Amino acid sequence: MVLALPLRAQESGDPPGRVARLSYMEGAVSFEPSGENNWSQASLNYPLTTGDRLWTDNGARAELETGNIAMRMSEQTDLTTTNLTDQLLQLGLAQGSLRITAYDLRSGSQVEVDTPIAAVTIVQAGSYRIDTYPDQSKTLVTVNRGEVQITGNGLNQTLQSGQAVMLTGTDPVQVGAVDVPGPSSFDEWCAQRDGKYQNARSRQYVSPYVPGYYDLDQYGSWATVAAYGPIWYPAGLAVGWCPYRYGRWAWVEPWGWTWVDSAPWGFSPFHYGRWVQVGVRWGWLPGPIAVAPIYGPAFVAFVGGAGFSVGFGVGGIAAWFPLGPGEPFYPWYHHSDGYLRQVNITNVRNINVTNITNVSNINNIHYRYQTVATTAVNANAFRASEPVARNMVKVNPQQLARAQVIPHPEINPTPRAIAAGGSPTRPPVAAARPQSVTHALVNRPGEPATAARDIPPANTRPNENVARTTPPNAGNVPRPPTVNEHATPANVSHTPPAANQAEVNRGGPPPNRPALVARTPPRRKNCRMSKKRRPWSSILGVLWSRNSETTSTPANRPDQ
Repeated sequence: MVLALPLRAQESGDPPGRVARLSYMEGAVSFEPSGENNWSQASLNYPLTTGDRLWTDNGARAELETGNIAMRMSEQTDLTTTNLTDQLLQLGLAQGSLRITAYDLRSGSQVEVDTPIAAVTIVQAGSYRIDTYPDQSKTLVTVNRGEVQITGNGLNQTLQSGQAVMLTGTDPVQVGAVDVPGPSSFDEWCAQRDGKYQNARSRQYVSPYVPGYYDLDQYGSWATVAAYGPIWYPAGLAVGWCPYRYGRWAWVEPWGWTWVDSAPWGFSPFHYGRWVQVGVRWGWLPGPIAVAPIYGPAFVAFVGGAGFSVGFGVGGIAAWFPLGPGEPFYPWYHHSDGYLRQVNITNVRNINVTNITNVSNINNIHYRYQTVATTAVNANAFRASEPVARNMVKVNPQQLARAQVIPHPEINPTPRAIAAGGSPTRPPVAAARPQSVTHALVNRPGEPATAARDIPPANTRPNENVARTTPPNAGNVPRPPTVNEHATPANVSHTPPAANQAEVNRGGPPPNRPALVARTPPRRKNCRMSKKRRPWSSILGVLWSRNSETTSTPANRPDQ
């Protein structure tokens, strides 16, 4: 039923319905957020979206996943999520090794990997590896299972299961068939990770498009409750544990404030579905399995209002509580009424959303966890993406009784919040992203091929008229340097690409997003509910506090 559903029509200004979760890190992995030119240490469970960039250092590995697609990076790999929408997953591979496993492809969606030589479009579900060497103008494309279309200057090529080609040059691109390389330690690790996805018991209860569903097996168990259906209970919780308490807040555009949980399993239960307290136990209730889900930055409601922050010092506090089953989520970022319905329908079972867009006062809604599971921190700790559990502020019942549900926390993000709370790093690559250029490509998938070339079967020698791109010892296909991987010829160097190294792409370059300082909007007044328009849905999605004049000075910023 999931596969038969059409993709959500994304209205103008709506955020995408999917993100790429950073689901695994080993070694030094650096992160550069969209619109910024500063690197920081990457954070597990961070949601990557359009324009974000990752770098894996020597001996490092990383994995991104969208539920149905896993993207794994070997060491010394520079990868950008060029475009990530409901219809397009476009990646920019400036250098290094990338293996993609597409467990399933949504109808109407497209997966594309852009390299300095050519664009590689995945046509079918399968397993693929792409290695690019910008210093040699070479790209190796391997199809272990599935089908891809390779397009570049003068090239429009289809590659199928059991085939591999080496691409060289750019004007025009030269192509030569090579033997499919044997599995490396990186490939074996990727195969092990695939097993976790494909054999996960949680697939019975969670949509396969929910990132992180496979982690639930290892860290908890499922039980069926008559009133709710299947519920996942995490194991080994600390005394006093509550949802949205053990992690930090980060600023991720276009959503704004976004929860990043510290638990290894802490992605799907905090960005999909709802939490429910059964007796003394907290459990996660996923949304309907037959509906493609829409990602949410955090399914919580914030509290505040006049008198609530009195007694907590300069700057006040930020406080929130988890939404329970059947309780509507009202986003604090710009969205359409259609998005408002869909983000609730796809994450809550048995909710009546008929009148959800006509609510005139969100304080008229009865929230079951407002007085029993509210978490509060000092505003400075919130805006600086500090760990919540170490900065909690005690709020007594009398203060909670005075609190009102508010559209959003009026707190400015600091550069540390933009970087997801990670410490600054200086990886051996240019901070400026590789340029993306659009070449005059011949065809797109589904169009008649007018310049396709035939690739000989993988077990035959390349045509002698095709320029050979492999070194004399063709059994050892050159790869970026990785631990215990295929041997690398002595004459191959692997210096980082220049900052202006371009990538061939068909999906177009990512939208330009200015740095945080340049995209600062004017401060807004307090939001009030309206039947016609939810005033907290700002066009820019950036919210400013009343005391921004004092909190934005270096002396008062915790990250300075």
